Amino acid sequence: MPPEDRTLSPYTGYTRAHWEAAADSLLAAVEPYATADGALYHLPGDRASWSGTVSDGLEGYARTLLLAAFRRDEKALARYADGLAAGVSGVWPRIEDRSQPLVEAASIAFALRVTREALWDRLDDGVRQRAAVWLGDALTAEPWPCNWELFPVTVGGFLEAIGHEPELARRVIDQRLDRIEQWYVGDGWYTDGDGRKFDYYNGWAMHLYPVLHAWLADDERLLDLYGGRLSTHLADYARLFGGDGAPLHQGRSLTYRFATTVPLWLGALTGRTPLSPGETRRLASGALKYFLDRGAVDGRGLLSLGWHGPNPAVLQGYSGPASPYWASKGFLGLLLPPDHEVWTATEEPAPVERGDELRPVGPPNWLLQSTSSDGVVRLHNHGSEDVRYDPFYTRLAYSTVTEPVPLAEAPQSYDNSVIVDGDASRTDIEPLGVGEGWVASRHTAGGGVRVTSLVLAHGAAEVRAHLVTGAEPGTPVRVTGWAARDGVRAELRPAVGLTDEHTGAAPEGALCGTTSEGALFVALARLTAEPDTVPLEEAVSVTLEASGELHVHWTGGPEVRVRLTDGGLDSVDLRASAGRSSASSSSATPR
Repeated sequence: MPPEDRTLSPYTGYTRAHWEAAADSLLAAVEPYATADGALYHLPGDRASWSGTVSDGLEGYARTLLLAAFRRDEKALARYADGLAAGVSGVWPRIEDRSQPLVEAASIAFALRVTREALWDRLDDGVRQRAAVWLGDALTAEPWPCNWELFPVTVGGFLEAIGHEPELARRVIDQRLDRIEQWYVGDGWYTDGDGRKFDYYNGWAMHLYPVLHAWLADDERLLDLYGGRLSTHLADYARLFGGDGAPLHQGRSLTYRFATTVPLWLGALTGRTPLSPGETRRLASGALKYFLDRGAVDGRGLLSLGWHGPNPAVLQGYSGPASPYWASKGFLGLLLPPDHEVWTATEEPAPVERGDELRPVGPPNWLLQSTSSDGVVRLHNHGSEDVRYDPFYTRLAYSTVTEPVPLAEAPQSYDNSVIVDGDASRTDIEPLGVGEGWVASRHTAGGGVRVTSLVLAHGAAEVRAHLVTGAEPGTPVRVTGWAARDGVRAELRPAVGLTDEHTGAAPEGALCGTTSEGALFVALARLTAEPDTVPLEEAVSVTLEASGELHVHWTGGPEVRVRLTDGGLDSVDLRASAGRSSASSSSATPR
């Protein structure tokens, strides 16, 4: 892979015309793969999802219909009208409990709702009746207990609007919206079902469907509720993008790529956003440009299954040839009129470009560490977990410029991990708190060993401390850092209880040690795209005092004193360093 161009600019130069051209190109590229009746889009590739080829073809229809609806292309919509007529006449599989057609029904219903005059109202009565009956099964089908609860809401909103079983639709809408309340954890964040599953589904599902439903139904009460949550969420969300436009490489379904722009557009569309118009377009256009510039679209004009180009590491069993076209959601902004201020305002720098930041994100127990000089955003994950989709949930850290080492590779090579006796597992993650410049958690490692972890950050540098308890004395422990990638430099240095695996100082890789009673392992780490930086050992000093207290002093920054225990952390105490006002001293007691 050639080195990436990491030239940073607050301006993408993208206008509405660029977005329209991208949409037109994507729509033109998929047209040849439609069946003769237009009901299915069988995109090329040797991979099928676990739902089968017919369902995959429906997925191709539904997700590209969504793009045509946002583009409001009447010629394209006429093709999709023909496909709808054929699909509901026996071509499409029925919507059943926990089946993929339930997902696609939501895209179809939403597209029909926002293009009602141009598409739905022009269909003959028979087609409309059959379509309503097909969609109606979404009201009684049982969804998976996660963001799927919202697909019946979207279908129900359309069916209620056209008068098809309105009482049932209203009852289902209310029931499903009630279900997601158990997953709202505050400050604009949902977990995607039970547990602690935090990723982009917050934006492209958990916020998207309730806010859109409230907006389309003109329900001010619901819009105040869900729109208020969206606005709060966007204050964090805007900080998940690097200076080059890249979203954080974390979570599942990453092949949806610039669907990550959905909540940005949604905030502008509904007026529920803390972001300025110029900042909204900068972030959204930056993400679109990032992927288009890096091979997301192949030589045929099709979105591939991957991140930049094809990449099986980011796929799940439900990923079929047309799955990437949920990226169509990223064109939601085309519903804004051409004279909307998001399209006419001058682009403004993204948060990462305005200055360095250490931002605690409470509900997921994340620390966002960003540096403006290289535009890199790092996420220190001490609270998000979904073992079904590891490695995109359970690693200690993620960034906008690296990707996790896949599970197919040996556990000994996993990035951002504490590997106990060859086992890299990280389960039962217990958040211990987060504040400006620190975040902590406890988890279970191999053999039931407990690991209490703390990250301290300043600028691009990190101190990572891990207390390992419950292991047999002499158990080998390996601590790994960032996975290297062209254009960025990953560094890892031993500080307490660790030595380099390699001869000399290893710029990346792993550090090793062995356990004793209450063994503490401390490493220095850094991920940077800066060509010249002071050595890590000059950026921070670490001392383990006889009392067991860890003393960290950042050059030009604060002093930190902390004690890790089997029960968590005694405290994190940030004191002013020499030359700084004592008013900057603070302390926090983690949970």
